[in-house]
Amino acid sequence: MRPALHVKTKILPGNKIEIADPDFPVGNDVEVFIILPESQPTTQQSAIDLLDKMPGHRLFKTSEEADLYLQEERDSWER
Repeated sequence: MRPALHVKTKILPGNKIEIADPDFPVGNDVEVFIILPESQPTTQQSAIDLLDKMPGHRLFKTSEEADLYLQEERDSWER
């Protein structure tokens, strides 16, 4: 059986992988197998969904409420 080495590493900036071992014979050819972890399905969430999950609450539930608030603020400047 051929000798093998199992190493876990991270992908570095620039999409590079570095593997170092003092027992590697310098100048010899090696074969490298890369096994990526199974990716978890990602779900897209809207900004509103993300805000609803955050602590606290949104000040306005609808754009109409926000518009009304802004109009009231603008009206107060003229008094």
